[in-house]
Amino acid sequence: MQQRRIWPWVAALLGVALLGGLAPAWAAGGDLHHAAEEIGKELGALWVIPFACMLLSIAVMPLTVPHFWHHHYGKVAAFWGLAFLVPFALTHGFDLALYEVVHTALLEYIPFIILLFALFTIAGGVCLTGSLVGTPKVNAGLLLLGTILASWMGTTGAAMLMIRPLLRAIAHRKYKVHTVVFFIFLVANIGGSLTPLGDPPLFLGFLKGVSFFWTTVHLFVPMAVIAAILLTLYLVLDTVLFNKEGRPTPPQAKGKLGLEGTHNLLLLAGVVGGVLMSGMWNPGTGFDVYHVHVELQNVVRDILLLILAGISLKTTSFETRRKNEFDWEPIREVAKLFAGIFLSMIPAIAILRAGEEGALRSIIALVSENGQPNHAMYFWLTGALSSFLDNAPTYLVFFNTAGGDAQVLMQEVTTLMAISAGAVFMGANTYIGNAPNFMVRSIAESTGVKMPSFFGYMAWSIGILIPCFILTTVIFFL
Repeated sequence: MQQRRIWPWVAALLGVALLGGLAPAWAAGGDLHHAAEEIGKELGALWVIPFACMLLSIAVMPLTVPHFWHHHYGKVAAFWGLAFLVPFALTHGFDLALYEVVHTALLEYIPFIILLFALFTIAGGVCLTGSLVGTPKVNAGLLLLGTILASWMGTTGAAMLMIRPLLRAIAHRKYKVHTVVFFIFLVANIGGSLTPLGDPPLFLGFLKGVSFFWTTVHLFVPMAVIAAILLTLYLVLDTVLFNKEGRPTPPQAKGKLGLEGTHNLLLLAGVVGGVLMSGMWNPGTGFDVYHVHVELQNVVRDILLLILAGISLKTTSFETRRKNEFDWEPIREVAKLFAGIFLSMIPAIAILRAGEEGALRSIIALVSENGQPNHAMYFWLTGALSSFLDNAPTYLVFFNTAGGDAQVLMQEVTTLMAISAGAVFMGANTYIGNAPNFMVRSIAESTGVKMPSFFGYMAWSIGILIPCFILTTVIFFL
């Protein structure tokens, strides 16, 4: 029954899109597309209020009204999405509002949820069995392995694969929060900086012409420096807490290490291949839904991911998922909350895309000084905005601000390094900075780990990550 509750949310968005496709054609598609491209120049900062309130709701309501939030967070997300959409429709017209919803649903939200759903479902079928004990060295080893995997199977894929074994390893520990926080830092974000497979911003750069191994070569040292600092800090912190706990051992031995559901690893490879295929195969065809062009390769990718998830559900035993404490609530929570986030975020992204002609022109102007790129500002502005907005379009904004020519930017190494590192590294600053962050939090809470609030998590990131990013700036971007 729980599984069936996921699909109405996807079906509802598809329904909106299809109804949009059947709407009267009294508005020219080209005009709507042009209006959507230009609307960011007209929108003032007040249009960002629903998005800010959406973030505040995620940050405050679980603490102040936990019972209400647990039962009604989907309604809260819908309210703030409509708080943007209804005034927008009244001010700028129903046609443009519907176009923005269909565009966001078909090109951003639905692919985002399908990818998360596939990875969540398939990775949830891989169960590590045996006596993996969460000692500081074992935990640090799991973090290191996840960090390495993140660049080659994506931060989301690596996070979904590694989070449950890690949670099982530390199940007997008293102090667990710090382990999950460092997992988000390393596996869900910083580890994904070496290839276009690692994180969506780098994949967009690859589609724009950046060589596949460019980030491997140029971001390896910055990533290695930060990862080494974080892993060392984690090992010290976990050792202190482990000793404080009395060096606990699990209540009973669980036998030799082993893996159940190993066929899901092949399905995970299929997901990675499907994502890579959608970026490299371009048949040049597709279809329009309410003037929004959906490319064939993306539809094929999404169908493939759903098929792979279905195969995993059909072929993985219930017992294996039970051992993994597999539950649908994390993906359901992410689907509902991010529907509100994606919708209320539309004006913020539009203003950002307007560049020097938008309400954020004073911020965009900071990335150049006397006609020369300010690398430190590229790093911090790309990163700061990626911490709260979708880091993929944020990357594109500053990529285009820097000239938008991949061949030139690959020669201007420091500028592209700063944009890439900012978008990937600083996605770790908040729960919504990168796709897997919130999912990891939800999975951890579903197993009984009491994770920090939105602002509580930021206290960790500000205290630990910001000094690392300052050091990164001094070494690489000044």
